[in-house]
Amino acid sequence: MNNNSKKHIIELENVHVSLKSNVETVNILKGINLKILKNNSISVIGESGAGKSTLAMTIAGLELISKGKIFFKGLAIHDLEEDELANYRSKNVGIIFQSFNLLPSMTALENVNLPNQISGVLIDDKKGTELLKSVGLKKRLNHYPHQLSGGEQQRVAIARSLISSPEIIIADEPTGNLDKRNSEEVMKLIFKLQSDFASTLILVTHDETIAKQCNKIIKLDNGLIVKDE
Repeated sequence: MNNNSKKHIIELENVHVSLKSNVETVNILKGINLKILKNNSISVIGESGAGKSTLAMTIAGLELISKGKIFFKGLAIHDLEEDELANYRSKNVGIIFQSFNLLPSMTALENVNLPNQISGVLIDDKKGTELLKSVGLKKRLNHYPHQLSGGEQQRVAIARSLISSPEIIIADEPTGNLDKRNSEEVMKLIFKLQSDFASTLILVTHDETIAKQCNKIIKLDNGLIVKDE
């Protein structure tokens, strides 16, 4: 890494991801080089199967790479053991999934607090409550997922992603299960909270209109970056 790396929160160097089976080896990422500036928003676009989600999940530490290097503020993510990766994620990364991934047996507030519960951090209902208020759900704290609309469930997921005040927010097709109105509201909220928390946003999307709202657009095709603007 060079001296300019201090400007970048994430750096990927020749990153490959290959999945092996008894039949064949599938190469998903084929040599990704990417630098992401702190506090910026970056969109990752491309056709289905291009490697968008895989790229995002390597940065999250949820997908192991086959070759190459990934750095978070100089920390070599690719060298971490599983427990170290879990610690990295719990302290630095908030993830918003397309499918919400809320636990049905937990209230909105309990779902927001779940990352801290898993990582053994002291539960702070006050912070969770404030986050739910910030996403417009102050009257839904004790509602269960089945009592919430799709848009409301995604707002809970957004609040959950921010409970540890992460420096990186990864949103993987966060509007994929929402209608147009809810999609627009959720994206406005994500960009607002990214700015409020001074986080770095990595947004996986197939919607170029949404992508253009980011500081930088990365286009993947067949596991390679074909556009970086």
